[in-house]
Amino acid sequence: MKKATTPTSAVRHIKSGDHVYIHTAGATPNSLVQAMTDRADELKGVEIYHMHTEGTAPYTDPALKDSFHVNSFFLGANCRSATANGYADFIPSFLSEIPIMFRNGVVPIDVALIMVSPPDKHGFCSMGISVDASKAAVDVAKIVIAQINPRMPRTHGDGIIHMNRFTDYIELEEEIHELTPHPLTPEEEQIGQHIAGMIEDRSTLQLGIGAIPDAVLSCLGNHKDLGIHTEMLSDGIIPLVEQGVVTNKYKTRHKDVIVSGFLLGTRKLYDFVDDNPMVRILDIQYVNDTAVIRKLPKMISINSAIEVDITGQVNADSIGTKMYSGVGGQMDFIRGASLSPGGKPIIALTSTTKKGESKISSILKPGAGVVTTRAHVHYIVTEYGVADLYGKNLRERAHALINIAHPGHREQLERDAFDRFKQF
Repeated sequence: MKKATTPTSAVRHIKSGDHVYIHTAGATPNSLVQAMTDRADELKGVEIYHMHTEGTAPYTDPALKDSFHVNSFFLGANCRSATANGYADFIPSFLSEIPIMFRNGVVPIDVALIMVSPPDKHGFCSMGISVDASKAAVDVAKIVIAQINPRMPRTHGDGIIHMNRFTDYIELEEEIHELTPHPLTPEEEQIGQHIAGMIEDRSTLQLGIGAIPDAVLSCLGNHKDLGIHTEMLSDGIIPLVEQGVVTNKYKTRHKDVIVSGFLLGTRKLYDFVDDNPMVRILDIQYVNDTAVIRKLPKMISINSAIEVDITGQVNADSIGTKMYSGVGGQMDFIRGASLSPGGKPIIALTSTTKKGESKISSILKPGAGVVTTRAHVHYIVTEYGVADLYGKNLRERAHALINIAHPGHREQLERDAFDRFKQF
């Protein structure tokens, strides 16, 4: 078995023109990323692929544009400016299909930069908090370069990888990126209460990232026998497990087990999942497969949005033409929950932006992306209530959505609806 090397030596395997994948979110191996970036003068035309990553993303520096070109499947804060200014690109894709793109060679991967736990006595490491599409990248990459980090939890599931798979590796202990929850606003708390009232006992939940999913979790203390099948797991789940609210007893797949594709939270979350057989971190091609999701009864999908128009079109990836995040798994779970017996697909958002603009709009901003179409949407929730759009015509949808818009914007929305539909 090879011995550990240095970051500088490990990234010598990367050649000009290579397609390099970087491990997701809190598992981003920033030391390897920096070492690769330090070789910019030696490299030309390296294509970098990743979803949301944590850290500074030094390869997005405009001065390095001849060396590195970034392709994001989901934008984090570290890539938004580069994308807006033309130094990086965005690939729209359902999260469930990113592994398929890797495995079918639609997006070829030559090198994977990953972070893993220390090996067990048999030489097997764990990809820890991020399996998602990273497992597929490792499966197809010709070269795998790993950072072995004792701070990476060892998780059960699909992320087990033997050291013999590593072309090279480094041993470096450093803190894993954390996402600390922010205090909830009164509006977010109200949304959480609305959604909690829609969730029946024995439901299975998928929650996205951010304040609103955290608000929902904080309101579920009196529920019974909930299950979790989600693309992303955060700290809010821990008290519900400790209180016996989340038991997974009535899931029809992975009974008694929490299923997720990746984790992002605090050290408390990472310690909770470490060697915890109740938690399985699985390949996102499976986790987000609509055919899998729909077989879970009472599947509740909770996701957020940037903007919703009065016909129900959901924009969740851009502010006008400016890319902000990505498609992610919203549509995977919206469709899966729609087809689940007793399932409820929910889009939740506060009624206004921080600048006071209405998030319920007459029309989406020019250039805004439609992540969830009006044919797929069922429930829209703001702090002012719940709009059930399923089976409603456009005029009925407009009425329902205006009723949950901020009162200060309803009159203008009604005028716009009248102009559009002639009778309102």
